[in-house]
Amino acid sequence: MIEHLADGHGVVLRRELVRAGVDDSTISKLRRRGTLVRLRQGVDALGERWHAADPRERHLMLAHGTWRLYDERVALSHVSGALSLGAPAHDLDLSRAHLTSLYGRGDRIRASVVHHQGAVLVDDVTRRDGRWVTSPVRTALDAASVSRHDGAICVLDWFLRFGGVTEEELQHHLARRISWPDHLDLALKVSLADGRAESVLETLLRLRMGESSLPMPELQYEVHEPSGLLVGRSDFGWRGRALGEADGNEKYHRFRRPGESIAQMVMREKRREDRMRELTGLPMIRFVWADLYRWSQTASRLERVLLRQAA
Repeated sequence: MIEHLADGHGVVLRRELVRAGVDDSTISKLRRRGTLVRLRQGVDALGERWHAADPRERHLMLAHGTWRLYDERVALSHVSGALSLGAPAHDLDLSRAHLTSLYGRGDRIRASVVHHQGAVLVDDVTRRDGRWVTSPVRTALDAASVSRHDGAICVLDWFLRFGGVTEEELQHHLARRISWPDHLDLALKVSLADGRAESVLETLLRLRMGESSLPMPELQYEVHEPSGLLVGRSDFGWRGRALGEADGNEKYHRFRRPGESIAQMVMREKRREDRMRELTGLPMIRFVWADLYRWSQTASRLERVLLRQAA
């Protein structure tokens, strides 16, 4: 019966259990058995769902449960709002859920939930699943404002690429926050965002290149047949020097065609890459996640290739 009371995230509120005839003594027994896991006062998760969930999913379970608990008084926002829309979780603090008060109460942290207070205009919120959420552009800026540098820019890149937010919207809403304490830091993060990045790995590689004073590539560099037909795009392109590809795992899922196996997709991508090299006469530099963790060697390798091609 408990399973039928839970929502799509595997979360059930105490008040829903009580309404269904489950008293506090029984709830305590269910917790001891592991059938329920207490997330915070008034919010529980199904034990099986919680233990099988990754950090991102656990964050969303806590966030959605608390969101439901407060009804119309709050909007899902910041990191929680971003993850609920599909933004990447890389380098984000997932230990606390985020809600924005719609009644002007001050910022506070309570029971693993950050309650934010700030000016909320009509176009800053929208309805989803019958409840208030901050708009995509407000969510992007709020999430970036409370996140570390890398995580913030990964979120901003994602919203620009996949989240329906434009650079003009970001700048417009950023200007409305000019008196907010975090404005300068957030403005820097926004200035570094680029909606052409298609993955977290691409975003992080671009940031590390900029920090290392390496020649910056063109993003989504196009290669065409002599007829003008587009052969493909490389993630990075140093005109007349090299092409670059970021081989993150997400690429193998995003670019697979319906009914195509990973092996078939890899072969198709290899043929595309071979043709791009033939047409440009340029080497293809491949980057994987491990290259970020040995960046000094990666930067030296990239610099050698670019210098050799420039000679």
